[in-house]
Amino acid sequence: MPKNIIPDSETRATAEHAKDLRLWLRMLACTNLIENHVRARLRSDFDITLPRFDLMSQLERSPQGLKMGELSKRMMVTGGNVTGITDQLVREGLVVREDSPKDRRAYIVKLTAEGRKSFRRMAEAHEGWMVALFSGMEERQRDELYDLLASLKTSAAKVAAKH
Repeated sequence: MPKNIIPDSETRATAEHAKDLRLWLRMLACTNLIENHVRARLRSDFDITLPRFDLMSQLERSPQGLKMGELSKRMMVTGGNVTGITDQLVREGLVVREDSPKDRRAYIVKLTAEGRKSFRRMAEAHEGWMVALFSGMEERQRDELYDLLASLKTSAAKVAAKH
């Protein structure tokens, strides 16, 4: 393997593998590369994990707050994971957990003013990282990739719905 190639999921594929498999592995390699960069930057620049950032992102989009179960569904993680992340953010004063007025068994989680301010700083930095990560592509290429991925998403959703 040449020295300038970083081993990843894509490097395991060979020309003998089906093109669709190689395409999937390339997309996975790109996703992992970008996600690992974001995780590292969130940790180094803000001392926060990606799951905590994701939870705050969900709350930023829902100023009225969200039930713990809804957060779990949106983040595609277990309720226990959401509880642990929420507990950390409560201790740091970034979110509050309030009793649900409609369901005594449930809690509503909301960003605090400090949490909203903190999230906005992180979101601004996150956007800058995305701009930098995609800067090697021309705008036309980014538009084309966006459209191609939309087609893939539609096609894959149809196949997945059958199973």
